[in-house]
Amino acid sequence: MFDLMQVLHAGNTNKNAFKALIAAEYSGVEVKLVQNFEMGVSNKTPEFLKMNPIGKVPVLETPEGPIFESNAIARYVTRSKADNPLFGSTLIDSAHIEQWIDFASMEVDANISKWLYPRFGFSVYLPPAEEAAIASLKRALGALSIHLASNTYLVGHSVTLADIILTCNLYSGFSRILTKSFTSEFPHVERYFWTMVNQPNFKKILGEVKQAETVPPVASKKPATQPKETKPKAKAEPKKEAKKEVEKQPAKVEAAEEEEAPKPKPKNPLDLLPPSKMVLDDWKRLYSNTKTNFREVAIKGFWDMYDPEGYSLWFCDYKYNEENTVSFVTMNKVGGFLQRMDLARKYAFGKMLVIGAEPPFKVKGLWLFRGQQIPQFVLDECYDMELYEWKKVDITDEAQKERVSQMIEDCEPFEGEPLLDAKCFK
Repeated sequence: MFDLMQVLHAGNTNKNAFKALIAAEYSGVEVKLVQNFEMGVSNKTPEFLKMNPIGKVPVLETPEGPIFESNAIARYVTRSKADNPLFGSTLIDSAHIEQWIDFASMEVDANISKWLYPRFGFSVYLPPAEEAAIASLKRALGALSIHLASNTYLVGHSVTLADIILTCNLYSGFSRILTKSFTSEFPHVERYFWTMVNQPNFKKILGEVKQAETVPPVASKKPATQPKETKPKAKAEPKKEAKKEVEKQPAKVEAAEEEEAPKPKPKNPLDLLPPSKMVLDDWKRLYSNTKTNFREVAIKGFWDMYDPEGYSLWFCDYKYNEENTVSFVTMNKVGGFLQRMDLARKYAFGKMLVIGAEPPFKVKGLWLFRGQQIPQFVLDECYDMELYEWKKVDITDEAQKERVSQMIEDCEPFEGEPLLDAKCFK
């Protein structure tokens, strides 16, 4: 069958199974997810119950016997590789990894579950219990955000098993119940989560991750079946009233539908600004099509087109450059930012530079926005904005104007340092 006979029994959307699968990707260990697993059926078979008598998933089938409980499975997969860096290189690192694994389970996963499962109807919904779970989760994420303010990873300078388990637990929350309005209170947790899920080994297992847009409503209970009418016909007069009520119902429904009908989507305030002589698409086309003499063609063209009354230019500098100790993580961080800026594509152009030959790397950017301020909807919706210091460009200052030109051009060296990467938003 498989060389190591490591077969994971779980559905292909089970976040607890993802822990072992991601650990396997980092460790170079082969773990196969069983095919056609059906929750409520596959885990009730005699063969499955022999591996885990209480029928819970996931279960890992190994040559030495089955293992259940997802963290134990992830540890086993990680330890299948000798001296695996996922467990740290020192005794204290290993202890800290175990510490954060426990934190991820008891403080994060437990409280997300207490909030989420009653709303899905898996347990009794009690408002005071939900409030307590949310308060405990906020306390945990607050503590986590403080730690991540000065750390890219939970332990050390690379991904460990603690990061894998915490991210999988957060994945359940982010994708189902933790909306942007909730997570924006914890910017370092947001940055950490999106950085993790966009790592190649995570992305291979998780795919594209989308944040929940709304908190799921409480599952409504099925109305009890009404007993059949058994009264004699002589006493059936009240039915007329009932009929009248039924007849009134469509009007009620229509009124409700009318009240709840979606209102026309308000126009973006930027669309209401006076017309600008600068056509953003023309500039983007010129930028993309200029292959030679960039300074003479594209840069000159930009300044010829630029309309300081209809647009504004902004420099940005990442506030936490000391965290940028790993090149690919830093570049992925910038890439994630540009993905989340997609909502502004109609109104913006940007250049993001990753600078330096050695860590910590510096992240600097230049942005062109419609209007005289950074658009409010961008500030509201893209959490990365608060991770940068923003300064409006004064184009009457020749030094600032030249800096703009150099950033558009990907000039190297930039401010005396080599470019590690340059990304364009257009």
